[in-house]
Amino acid sequence: MTTASALRTPATPTDTADTAAAAAAGAGATDTAAGLLAAYRPGPARALLATPTRTLLAEGVHRTVEDPAAVGSLLGAGADGVDGAGGGGGERLVVGAIPFDPGAPARLFVPQRVRRAGPVAALDGEPAPGAPAGDGGWRSRPVPEPDGYRAAVAEAVRRLAGDSPLEKVVLARTLELTAPGGSDLAAMAARLVRRDPHGYTFAVPAGGTATLIGASPELLVSRRGTRVVSNPLAGSAARSADPVEDRRRAEALLESAKDLAEHAFVVDAVRAALSPFCAELAVPARPVLLRTAAMWHLSSTVTGVLRDPATSALELALALHPTPAVCGTPTAQARAAIGELEPFDRGLYTGVVGWGDASGDGEWVVTLRCAEADGDLLRLFAGAGVVAASDPELELAETAAKFRTFLHAVGLADAR
Repeated sequence: MTTASALRTPATPTDTADTAAAAAAGAGATDTAAGLLAAYRPGPARALLATPTRTLLAEGVHRTVEDPAAVGSLLGAGADGVDGAGGGGGERLVVGAIPFDPGAPARLFVPQRVRRAGPVAALDGEPAPGAPAGDGGWRSRPVPEPDGYRAAVAEAVRRLAGDSPLEKVVLARTLELTAPGGSDLAAMAARLVRRDPHGYTFAVPAGGTATLIGASPELLVSRRGTRVVSNPLAGSAARSADPVEDRRRAEALLESAKDLAEHAFVVDAVRAALSPFCAELAVPARPVLLRTAAMWHLSSTVTGVLRDPATSALELALALHPTPAVCGTPTAQARAAIGELEPFDRGLYTGVVGWGDASGDGEWVVTLRCAEADGDLLRLFAGAGVVAASDPELELAETAAKFRTFLHAVGLADAR
């Protein structure tokens, strides 16, 4: 049975002190979360980040950053000023995204100005902009086609059953949507926020005229002072509109040997990556259930205390990335399999997106439930973790369920 102790929803891996601090930061300011959502417009010099602790709207580019390792020197003491110490009267920040491929350039920037407000959870119950009526003229093309994705999963299962050290590989697919005039990204961001107000919504520059927009449920790592939180998710099931069936799916997920094993891969990797940085590290013995509007997830909230207060949230994020939740295990073999079996470049998908400040605090999330928008094209991404017990048809269905976050925002029916 699903008990209260096994269910965590809404998803807020933060504590009362975090929320109080965020509220205090926004108190007395003229901006509100709703106001910042309304003010956001896509562009190469604007970024919106809405998290369970705060809402940020970054405007103007003081400096672009392609190498995440250079961020510390750009934000630290003695760095050149940004709008009177960086962004609207607060700490200097870096915002943006880091790609899945560690050799590809990051899409980070130090903004000239940052407007801040409290968390968007306060918007619960407020109406969101309506999705476009009808299909909006969108045409869709899956890459690969469903049969191609099933074949890729079957090949991965074959490799997992062989002599290879590969234990898990995450295989993704895309859905390319095109329509004259493209997307209203500002309205889409508002719909994403209100669909899952306790998640992590982002709209950041993706290079050229493109925008990366999404609503991730998964916190890779946050740091506030010496306190560290990571919330790995792995093992998923689609939600159902029927409450009885929805509960059955949740309970089945919580007892699924296949999904529990997949989740354990990720938690073990998070433990191994954070242990060298933490004097204390608490890892739950079993996951709980986390629900979003579209999915149930197995979730573990890992907390720690830093050995060295100078270690930044971004340094921790780079040490964790990529987790087995988005790549697989062992990492090198999983990356090789992804390169062979996926017929596209992931780009920023399954990378890292978020913010960090000069003190080292920050929130970095796994770039999931996202799309890249550029002109008339909206390219959606979804993936599933493949282990030896995986069924190609079920993995295809899982990716289809994960597309629903965006298809709902666009106003389209479910896709295969």
